[in-house]
Amino acid sequence: MDSSGFAARVERETGRKLLRSQATTVQVNATRRCNLACHHCHVESSPRRSETLTPCAVERIVELLDRSPEIACLDLTGGAPEMSDQFRNLVRAGRERGLEVIDRCNLTIFYEPGFEDLPEFLADEGVTVVASLPCYTRENVDRQRGRQVFDRSIDALQRLMALGYGGPSADLALDLVYNPQGPTLPPEQRELEARYRAELRELFKIEFRALLTITNMAIKRFATSLERSGELAAYQALLVNHFNPDAAGRVMCRELVSVDHLGRLFDCDFNQQLELPLSGTETTLWDIESFADLTGRPVATDRHCFGCTAGAGSSCSGTLA
Repeated sequence: MDSSGFAARVERETGRKLLRSQATTVQVNATRRCNLACHHCHVESSPRRSETLTPCAVERIVELLDRSPEIACLDLTGGAPEMSDQFRNLVRAGRERGLEVIDRCNLTIFYEPGFEDLPEFLADEGVTVVASLPCYTRENVDRQRGRQVFDRSIDALQRLMALGYGGPSADLALDLVYNPQGPTLPPEQRELEARYRAELRELFKIEFRALLTITNMAIKRFATSLERSGELAAYQALLVNHFNPDAAGRVMCRELVSVDHLGRLFDCDFNQQLELPLSGTETTLWDIESFADLTGRPVATDRHCFGCTAGAGSSCSGTLA
């Protein structure tokens, strides 16, 4: 039960209940294992995590994709999704069905043993790379993500460009992701994108299609960090006080289905990490006949949802409003 009043506020200020529309994106959290352990990570991923997608779940995802022609995008996330044994099988299955396949990539995975050919694989399959780069300066990136992460990320982006990734006219799509360093809302997306583009072009000759700004959710590792510093209550109030009805009408949970490594379904990846089941009732891949079966169900919400509707809004595709 949502005690935060989020769903009621959406209905009051937009004039409609927050219900699922026809899903167009299936987002799969392929593993919670990661080669990094970032301060802002809402999944609490690290090299010590072991949860990973089962072959049985992959088989069922593919079956449902074949029954769900409205699905246009297969979005793979983690952890580092590439560290799942099933990652490449899912990529190939999605591309064989003509779907856009997104790899939410931390870039440094290219330098882990066994992943040296990953850039070539992504390019050969025509995968859209959405790459984390929380700033265009070495100091800020390494503070948030660890030593040498910035240099490795820049080298990885240059490798991708050599394979055909790059700006809006490139053959292969490359987007970058910005997360704030602390308990603040992201800056205006278009202005920040222009700064990223100018800095990366001048210093490293790197081009990209778009910058996506994403608000940090006050859950899991980031929430624990804020609680320790005494900033959690103020950050939650910031999100609530900047509620934007326009963003609320475009939240990603209406058209996205989130799948965990066990095949359980959620309205978004944040709900998945909080064990907040889809529409409030545990539902798995084996409980539906197609993803269209989920249309019209109420979205499960709680206090963290204010993070998606604060300011210009936030989603896996960046700004909403």
